[in-house]
Parts: sequence; C-alpha cells; structure tokens
Amino acid sequence: MPAQLPHMPLRKYRLLALVAAACYLLACQQHSGSEIASDPHSIRRGQYYYDLYCSSCHSLNNQSIGPALAGITGKEGTEWLKSFIRDAPALIDSGDKRAKALFASYRQYMPAFPMLQDSNIDCILAYLNAQPAPTVAIADTLGLTDPIPDSIPLSDHVVDLQLVTQIPASGDAPLMTRITKMDCAANTGRTFMLDLRGKLYEMSSGKNTLYLDIATYFPKYIDVPGLATGFGSFAFHPDFEHNGLLYTTHTEAAGSAPADFALWDSIPVKLQWILDEWTVKDPAAKTLNGSHRELMRIEMVTQIHGVQDLEFNPNAHPGDPDYGLLYIGIGDGGSVESGFPEVSLNGGNKIWSSILRIDPTGRDSKNGQYGIPEDNPWAADRDPQTLGEIYARGFRNPHRLTWSADGKMVASCIGHHMIEEVNLIEPGQDYGWPEREGTFKMRYSETMTTIFPLDPADTLVTYTYPVAQFDHGEGFAISGGYFSPSDSKVLPGTYFFGDIVNGRLFYINQNEIKQGYPATVHEWRIAVNGQPTTLLKLTGADRADLRFGKDCDGTFYLFSKADGKVYRMTGEMPL
Repeated sequence: MPAQLPHMPLRKYRLLALVAAACYLLACQQHSGSEIASDPHSIRRGQYYYDLYCSSCHSLNNQSIGPALAGITGKEGTEWLKSFIRDAPALIDSGDKRAKALFASYRQYMPAFPMLQDSNIDCILAYLNAQPAPTVAIADTLGLTDPIPDSIPLSDHVVDLQLVTQIPASGDAPLMTRITKMDCAANTGRTFMLDLRGKLYEMSSGKNTLYLDIATYFPKYIDVPGLATGFGSFAFHPDFEHNGLLYTTHTEAAGSAPADFALWDSIPVKLQWILDEWTVKDPAAKTLNGSHRELMRIEMVTQIHGVQDLEFNPNAHPGDPDYGLLYIGIGDGGSVESGFPEVSLNGGNKIWSSILRIDPTGRDSKNGQYGIPEDNPWAADRDPQTLGEIYARGFRNPHRLTWSADGKMVASCIGHHMIEEVNLIEPGQDYGWPEREGTFKMRYSETMTTIFPLDPADTLVTYTYPVAQFDHGEGFAISGGYFSPSDSKVLPGTYFFGDIVNGRLFYINQNEIKQGYPATVHEWRIAVNGQPTTLLKLTGADRADLRFGKDCDGTFYLFSKADGKVYRMTGEMPL
C-alpha cells in the first residue's frame, strides 16, 4: 500500500523500567560494600538470571520494552541499583530524586522484589558490569521523540462490571495467575480459561474445574522464564462436539526434539514452540481424556513473541472455504532486537513474523502432519521457495486474532519501542516489520531505540499499515479485544481493546475500519457495581496485565493476571 498515511491523535512518553527482576534459585559469591563481583562463577550465574528474568523486557545493547542494560553499572551506584531492584516503588515514594525523576519521565513503576537476596542481585550486577556499554548511534539523535503528539479523546462510555470468579492461584505475587485467554468451545455452551503455567479450566456458574494439565502430558514442558512461555493458546475445532478435536500450543527447552522450522546454526535458540492436536474420547466430559499428536515444532531466538494465538474463523460454516482452518499467530521470537533481523525478513519463505492458515486435519505439509489450503497466497504462487502455510506476514507480535460479524479479521500487534497496532488482515499482505512500526520507519541496522517519519521514497515500498495505532504515551503493549455488535449493551458498533500494562481501555468505531485510513482511537472507562474505578485500582497492582474474553452467549469479560479475577461486562451506565 504505497501511500503515506496520516497520523492519529496520540501522545508519547517512553517506557523505562531501569532493571528487571531476578530470583533466588541460585546464589552468587558474596561481596561486601559496593564492590561488583568479577569472577567467572558470578558472571555465569548473573547471565542465567538475566536470560531467565531480565531479557524478556531488556536487551543488552538495544532499547526493548525497557532500556538497554549494558553499562548501567557505570551510570548508577551499586547500592542504589540494589535498592531500586529490591523495592522501586518504595524508593520512589521515599522522595529519592533519581527514582522520582525516572518515574516522572517514564510513567511506570517497576514492581518490588522483597524476596531477593543480596547475593542474587550481585549476580545480575556482575553480569551487567561485564558487558561493554553500547555506543549511541547517530541515528538515535535524529529519531522521533513524540511520534503522535495528541492525546486519545475520552468518550462517554462507562461499562459496569460484575465479579464472576477468581481463577485458582498458580504462583505467588506479583502474578497470582498467568491467565491470558478465555474462549468458548463452539456449539457446546462451555467456556474455558487458560493459565500459562499449564492449566486449562472450564468455567461454569462461578466455579473453575481443571480440564487439562498440560505438564502431565509433556515431560519437557516449561513455563519459564515467563512472558508468554508455557501453555500458550488453545482452540476447539468448530465441530468439537462431534469430532473431539482440540488444538494447543506449549513451550519446551531448546533441543527437546528436531524442529520442523529450525533456525540456522549461526543463530542461538532459546526454546521451541509446539502445536498439538488432541482427540478427546468424550467431548462432553468434564476432564480431558484422549490422545495427542504433534503438528509442528518451531525454534525461537528468545522467549518473547512466540506462537501467540490459535483461532478458527467463527463466521465459517460447513461447506465454506474457511471452515475448519486454523489460524496461528507467530511472532519474531525477539530475533530483530537480538540482532538477527534476517529471521523476519525476505517475503514468504520463513515461518516467523507471520499469521499462518492451515488445515489441521490435512496431510500435505512437508512433515505430513497437517494440510496447506490451496487458496493460501503463498501456496497459490506455486513457488517452492515460499511457505504455503503463511496467510499474511510482517508482524513483530500478532498477539490476538478476531473477526467481525461481517468478516473483517483483525490482529492486535504488540510494538517494540513506540507504536501499538490494530491491523486489518488480508491474505498475502506484508505489514512491514521490521522495516516499519505502525506508520513509521524503522532503521533496525542502525538503531532499535527510535523510529523515523516516512519520506516520499518510503511510500514506494508496498507495505500495509495499521487501521489504528497508539504510542507509548498512552500505553505500552496492546491487549486485543473483540468486535461488539451494533445492538450490544456494551460499546455497540466498536472494536474494543486496551493496554496490558496500565489497563487503559480503548475502542475504534467499526465503520471507520478501512485499509489505509487509521481510525480515531477513543478511551472508555469501567465501574464495578456502579462505582467508577480503574484496572490498576481493582487489582491493587502496578501492572494491570489486562486481557479480554467472551463466552458462548457472546458476553464480554475482562480479567487480570495480577489477581486472577474475572469480571463480566454487564452494560453501560450514565456518567
């Protein structure tokens, strides 16, 4: 789509969390005072902690969700860094000038970690201290600091919520659960909730029954280091009540088995994502009893941006070309910000950064475990150098997929440094990553810490741009939602979504969703039992971890990892 697109009204603050979390599983050598360990043992342990708990939000040399951390020990004192890691909110609230300046600039708390021992923090600092500080690229000084200056307008929509249930805790604070997806098993009236730590629950009358514990079936299953690793997604076949077919994804350690889509030898592998098909013996049973088979296995550079969502088109009926075809969102695996942009580049010949469309009951794929629809764009080209599984490509992180009643398919896509996107998905289109972020240009070979405006020459390159976008002045990671029908009691005639981190809630009007013309984003609010509130207030956490769900009756829900509470959207209330 060779057109320079207009910007939407939004404003910008950059995200920063100075240092990420660590854990107390292993101990470093103790060092006194402000000394930073330099022995190989401490550095190795520090790298372990960094890879496991820091790298999901931080890169060493490039801006990611948080800042680059190489060289941080040369900028801040050791004791101050320890205090900030241990309890950043307390340090900010105490009036510490440096902590307050960070919060004022970046508008986000890093959670407290009172469980950490000093020796564990010493490990992280030892590893970071051993990394040379990155040089500042000239391009960094030329990029945009405020790509979308205007603010999101506040609408008069206030949605009343009712607490329905609380999913059983699967861990300790700050994340009591890792619930991320709620969905209906088609034609059954049964609604399910997924916890990334390995559990799938059936939700009924406020009660939660364990339907599947995936870890009991896969000895190599892992759900660390978090950030979407674990039991990733699920989708019931639209004819599940008769054929008993269920599809799931999960993660295993690198090298667990040969991969169908393997990274080349020069690129490190963090873990593998696996797609499985289950044949359930009794589809009406309250717990899963059946067999499974592996459809595909994909290697990833890091733990972020893996296999993000599984969905069947809810509008397709038996006899329709799309009926029974499985859509799969696959991110770039953190490859670009880790210095391996080639994983995501070069058209339809790589599985990463794409949305797949497969026939899970077919057998004409290269590994013979699934089918490739003939009308897929890169199957129809008859080119052996492209992958027929790919439906659309050019995504950093296609987080959630959904359809409108009139057939529009959208993907909410989590951005890198500044821009969060809603994309209208059309077959064969390239949505630009890593050459683009939203309607802006990336210069990834020079810098990952900023973006740039398009110039006339850039408009000659055919990319498809978002139908809606917001920058990091409004939120930091988009949480995909749903299309609300025009006769709905909740946000009628909109596509609604929100921000995972701060819990703000947004929508665009469905009649404004047009390829090439970004729609205006509006904000909506919530109340509980008639009392206005916010997600951060409801959870009592510094991070909302917002997600949306829908049951078999079409009722909408929102929920949070922080406390595992699930709220039904009951209707709107006057201001």
